[in-house]
Amino acid sequence: MANIELTPKENLSSFRRIAIGTWRDAYDPSVYGSMSVRMDDAVRYIDEFRKKTGKRVTVTHLMAKATAAALAKMPDANAILRWNRPYLRKHIGVFFQVAMEDEETKEIDLSGATVFDVDGKSLAELYDDFDAKVKKVRAHQDQSLEKTRSTFKLIPFFLLNAVLRLISFFTYTLNLDLRRLGLPKDPFGSVMITNIGSLGLEEAYVPLVPYSRVPLLLAVGAVRDTPIVEEGQVKVGKVMRIHATFDHRLLDGTHAAIMSKVLTAWMEHPYEHFDKLGD
Repeated sequence: MANIELTPKENLSSFRRIAIGTWRDAYDPSVYGSMSVRMDDAVRYIDEFRKKTGKRVTVTHLMAKATAAALAKMPDANAILRWNRPYLRKHIGVFFQVAMEDEETKEIDLSGATVFDVDGKSLAELYDDFDAKVKKVRAHQDQSLEKTRSTFKLIPFFLLNAVLRLISFFTYTLNLDLRRLGLPKDPFGSVMITNIGSLGLEEAYVPLVPYSRVPLLLAVGAVRDTPIVEEGQVKVGKVMRIHATFDHRLLDGTHAAIMSKVLTAWMEHPYEHFDKLGD
């Protein structure tokens, strides 16, 4: 059984071939960009959604759903590189960073939870799936994740890089499903999202994670009251910065432009795109 359902991408442009040949691996093709979105309606929508459903959705949930819509609009961005060739994913998976405490050292550790087929889920369904996964991760009840964490604690430091590259080769280049060996199936999905705003940060660019083969990472900043000009008048509005890091071997400005329009539309007009709240 394959680790991921994939289809080889045909008819690569000359630039895409040059880009693939230019950068050897994901250590050097990073491109960074940011955008600002108005959040007045999104903040109001979140408050109304919570009151109506009892589900404490956050900006992160909205971003996950909007990003999945952007990937659906630009499927070429939902891809990985195998054997120096882009392969398009058949499913959209969103990886969320999750902070947790190590039971032994009591230090804060970073882990994650991935929700698949986000584009086909309602916001309420996304919240339920994500909430269940996060609770499982923080309670150390995700068996595959816990086995992986335990294994890596035993690997000597000087072997960590080699082991990660080897795992990446088997699970992504060879596309092998290694769950029987304790490795989770496609653990990182299509895109990684981290909410730096929850830490009080407005701006940060996160690095590509080469062994994950994820070509797009998004850091969501804090929502701030900001002076803005609207119809020639200065007023205070709620604004959020979104910071992207992407792999230039797979994505370029054209992809980013189309996806940014989708993100802006969803975040600035939530009542038109997310779950209907009714009367």
